[in-house]
Amino acid sequence: MYRFFNGLSRFMAYLGGMMLVLLILLTCISVVGRSLNGFFHSGLVESIAPGFAKWALDLGVGPVNGDFELIEAGVAFSIFAFMPLCQITGGHASVELLSKTMSPFINRLLQFIIDTVFALVLLLIAVQLYSGMLSKMRSGQTTLLLESPVWWGYALSLVGAVVAAAVAIYIAFIRSAELAGRKTILPPFQSAPN
Repeated sequence: MYRFFNGLSRFMAYLGGMMLVLLILLTCISVVGRSLNGFFHSGLVESIAPGFAKWALDLGVGPVNGDFELIEAGVAFSIFAFMPLCQITGGHASVELLSKTMSPFINRLLQFIIDTVFALVLLLIAVQLYSGMLSKMRSGQTTLLLESPVWWGYALSLVGAVVAAAVAIYIAFIRSAELAGRKTILPPFQSAPN
């Protein structure tokens, strides 16, 4: 079961990484287009090569229309896509000031509580995202510039949130087995084995 969730988590992280690369390319294209648009509108270019400036502007040289809307939805998806890998590898930030001095049982208990609460929070986020997506579908709300349905961004994020919640619930069950069996199955405060 661990191999399945680990593989799924890594797959989601790859998707999140690919999304970030696409968003970086989109941002670069938009910034270059915005700069060129300003350059072709400048008095210098319009006085030296007015025909070329008009031709370039007529081609549509400028920022990518709706780039902010696409980046907003893409970044939200990427955040949720990275959460499963972070959860299964124990990659979340932690403060271990007192845990080093506590017994293994107390550390297992704390890890169980933390992972259970985290699973419940991720489950709540997934449920609320689903509810928000349904609300946006019913309202027919669209983005300002692209006029694409807002619920598409919710749906993308929901995929990552559901996988993150499933992985977190799995980890919480593993932590409960560790607590009940008084043995370590996954390392409690470090990356899980590959």
